[in-house]
Amino acid sequence: MTAVPRKPDATASTIPERLDRLAWTPMHTTILVALGAGWLFDSFEVQMFSSAVGPLGDHFHATVAQRDAVLAVWLVGILLGALAGGRLADRLGRRRLFVATLLWYAGFTVLTGLAPDLGAVYALRGLAALGVGAEYAIVNAAIAEFMPARVRGKANAVVMNFWPAGAILAGLVAYLVLDTLAVSAATSWRYMFVFGGLVALVVLVFRRRIPESPRWLVSQGRHGEAETVMASLEGGGVSQAAPLGRLDDDTPLRFGPAVAELVRRYPGRLALGAILDLAEAFGYYGIFALLSVVVLPQVHISQKAIPLFYIVGNVGGLAGGLVMSSFFDRLGRRATVAGFYALAGGGVGLLAAATATGSAAWVTAAFVVSNGVATAAWTSAYPTFTELFPTHLRGAGVGASVAVGRVGAILGTLSLPSLATHLGATASYSLVVAFWLVGVAAMGVFSLRGGQEGARRPLESLVRGPFESLAPTAGR
Repeated sequence: MTAVPRKPDATASTIPERLDRLAWTPMHTTILVALGAGWLFDSFEVQMFSSAVGPLGDHFHATVAQRDAVLAVWLVGILLGALAGGRLADRLGRRRLFVATLLWYAGFTVLTGLAPDLGAVYALRGLAALGVGAEYAIVNAAIAEFMPARVRGKANAVVMNFWPAGAILAGLVAYLVLDTLAVSAATSWRYMFVFGGLVALVVLVFRRRIPESPRWLVSQGRHGEAETVMASLEGGGVSQAAPLGRLDDDTPLRFGPAVAELVRRYPGRLALGAILDLAEAFGYYGIFALLSVVVLPQVHISQKAIPLFYIVGNVGGLAGGLVMSSFFDRLGRRATVAGFYALAGGGVGLLAAATATGSAAWVTAAFVVSNGVATAAWTSAYPTFTELFPTHLRGAGVGASVAVGRVGAILGTLSLPSLATHLGATASYSLVVAFWLVGVAAMGVFSLRGGQEGARRPLESLVRGPFESLAPTAGR
């Protein structure tokens, strides 16, 4: 007698519930490492530029303004990439995009190392930045959707902490290329860009093994494909040739309707993401610009010692982020984010006091501490606002938040060194403290108005909450 297959109980065992019940598997580790490694090389790109811009500028006889313009082009590219990448990930899928973006920015990074003139550098850095910006939205969305609820915060925070690891790697490469190998200034920057782009391609070996997000497939009505992926995950893995899935939806890939829906239905969540990202980006990028342009020359840290200074500082950043991730799910999102944003403001005050002493040793020690708490702050913020958006808008929500944050990065990078030159470093430090405290206030308002606490809770339970004033509309 042939057994009749039993129908799955759709109400008792939904795909999101099954994802949250999964024990940790080798596939979870692969996802974490593959997405984190992409984040590592995004950071490598950003940090490498600070070491390469001097030799690059000297090679092309660039003025200070022309060198600053390369960074401005980079940040604008990230802004645009975050907006476009988030929307594309919501319409085309997570996996398709995090494979494409890796190829995109790795390719344009290698080409940057071959650039014949400064105009080509601008164009190629802008194009590479589009891919890096898209990664912000895609990686955060994917890691949140794959990880079981009980460890989602910790896993997401660990992925974010590949950023300081990438900064450490960039410092080591800069030190090796510029000092140990004694490569001439005319070619050192080329070696760094080519090396960074080629090494990033190694991540493709791991990313190709990651399946499409079952949560995203369900949000698109592709239940059969979602069930196939779930069966593989529950069986212990997915084949290396995991399919990308069909692409048969010809709905226009417009960003406006997604933002309009976010503003209409989830205004508080979008505001929270934008403010948290604006505050941390202004502070993080601004402090690095302030250090390199004003503080390090003032305390007489030589050009040769600068890579070592940033390596030590980013070891502090990595330690701070990992300490935060160890109790992120237990302490909760609201307390962790508010607490570390407040500590980040205090860390800036410590750095200001150290700068006033004129001591390179004290500035280095203060940078280790301040970078540690700042890294803990921003690596807790990204998972917090990422999980608050519904699956079909998660990429767009993260992308919009990151885009607002890049405005803060541009303002911080361009304004803080100038402010310090005219009014002193204390004025710049005070402004950074104010931005971190704005983040604390935003988290406080969100909490007081009933904003959702996401720790250890299924993503689907966070879609609606008392912080939203409008009832959901029919459909999407």
